[in-house]
Amino acid sequence: MKKTKNPVSETRFRDALRLMKPYRGALLLSLVFTLLQAGLAVAAPLFFGKAVDFIVGAGQVGFEGVRRHLLTAGALALLSALGAAFAARENNRVANALVRDLRVRAFDKLQVLPLKYLDAVPAGDTLSKIVADVDQLSDGVLLFLTQFFSGVVTILGTLVILLTLSPTVAAAVFVLTPLSLFVSRFIARRIKKYFVSQSAERGALTAVAEETVTNLGTVRAFGMEEERKKAFNEKNEALGRVSLKAVFFSSLTNPATRFVNALVYAAVALTGALSVLGGTLSVGMLVSVLGYANQYTKPFNEISSVLAELTGALASAGRVLALLKEAEEAPDPVTGAPEEVRGEIEFDHVSFSYDPARPFIEDLCLKVGEGQTAALVGKTGCGKTTIINLLMRFYETQGGVITLDGVSTRAFPRRELRKKVGMVLQETWLKRATVFENLAFGVPDATREEVERAAKLTKADAFIKRLPEGYDTLLGEDGGALSAGEKQLLCITRALLTDPDVLILDEATSSLDLVSEIRVQRAFARLMQGRTCIVVAHRLSTIMHADVIAVMDEGRIVETGTHAGLLEKQGAYARLWEAMNA
Repeated sequence: MKKTKNPVSETRFRDALRLMKPYRGALLLSLVFTLLQAGLAVAAPLFFGKAVDFIVGAGQVGFEGVRRHLLTAGALALLSALGAAFAARENNRVANALVRDLRVRAFDKLQVLPLKYLDAVPAGDTLSKIVADVDQLSDGVLLFLTQFFSGVVTILGTLVILLTLSPTVAAAVFVLTPLSLFVSRFIARRIKKYFVSQSAERGALTAVAEETVTNLGTVRAFGMEEERKKAFNEKNEALGRVSLKAVFFSSLTNPATRFVNALVYAAVALTGALSVLGGTLSVGMLVSVLGYANQYTKPFNEISSVLAELTGALASAGRVLALLKEAEEAPDPVTGAPEEVRGEIEFDHVSFSYDPARPFIEDLCLKVGEGQTAALVGKTGCGKTTIINLLMRFYETQGGVITLDGVSTRAFPRRELRKKVGMVLQETWLKRATVFENLAFGVPDATREEVERAAKLTKADAFIKRLPEGYDTLLGEDGGALSAGEKQLLCITRALLTDPDVLILDEATSSLDLVSEIRVQRAFARLMQGRTCIVVAHRLSTIMHADVIAVMDEGRIVETGTHAGLLEKQGAYARLWEAMNA
């Protein structure tokens, strides 16, 4: 049966080559230096042989000829070394630029990927693609540029000179060459799967480590350190096993190639010696031929190593390119929606499903008037947060339409839509930066006075001033030692500073203690004044004064009304209220 080619492998190699397109100038310069280096290196043994031919016997040495040819060989070697140095400089420039640009492209790609991708793929695996896989690709490219081009030029140049010196020797070399290529290709093709598995296992290990480090407090709180150690060790062992196989089989390439090269050298020595005895080759030229035999076989060892390394680089390239090829969010509209909005929101027969086989949100209708506060309540998993994701266009509706002041949210560029909608989530996120930089995150050009004014409105100013450096205090990752309530106040202040037209509060007080919740609720009251608000809440006591309360169940709104009106109905909301106050 005829064996079919692997289109995935071929496509990856072609795509990997396309990655080099922006560096054509440096690559061309590198190629010129490589040709210079290899060409001069190939020419050097010829002059050593000519020097030997001037040594005829005792008292019959042409010292001038020996000196002249040795100086020529030395000059060629020096120029070859300079060419190699300049080629290496250009190769390193290309490899470093490739790493830099690929990481920028990958990070930029993250900014436009739909939320469904980020929800589905572990963050650690994505980080592994941006860091470890890009490094692996760069190492393979550098080795390819450094040794492959030089090796090919050396092999071809050596063959040409051998043909001019002794066609018989060249024929022996030419006959045995395919054997070396076959051995390298045979091993390289069989280790490919191990390098692919190695990249995947490395990503899985990074995902476990990132997940554990990010949630180390929770791990310790539940006493799950041993479980996390076990999970990490299992992934580490799996990576170790596949890495051992990859390294073992790739290491076979060099000794196998060396064995074949020894056969080539022996064949050259034998045929060369016979040619000397036959009078068709001088002793000096035999020295040159043996030098060329050694020079000819050396690149095969290097190329075999390159092929093994390149196999790993292509496996990493496949993961990086897969990330870069992921479908992005749908393009923003060319013409934008109105710049000024009042804040009237309507969900008009909206449908959405995470899995096409399992309908979730179906024919959902909800209207929130300008300046009103709407609350979404219901059991966990009923669709409250999904409604928020659809409004923010983190996910796109699959049916119906969501409007802002009568204009479809799809008519707004995402950036503009999200500028008009402020969010305060249950999970607070603060970057490693000063308090001021965290508060001005959404408004980079905010002045110190504007930031302090917002902090005073939310009452965050009081605890900020107690910090060692006030607004210039450097916060650790995720807020460092700040309490949950203090972190939330900073997030509320950050949202207030953007001056949004619509405000979303997604269970923003669920993780707070009673005292912190009271402080945060007061800050919310100031933030909500004059704005349309959508509140996702699990504590019904916090949304008693909402203008409209929507009770959700399995992706549907089963009741709407005010707190008092819904209690009178004695329906789903009343049962929730009774359950929470039992």
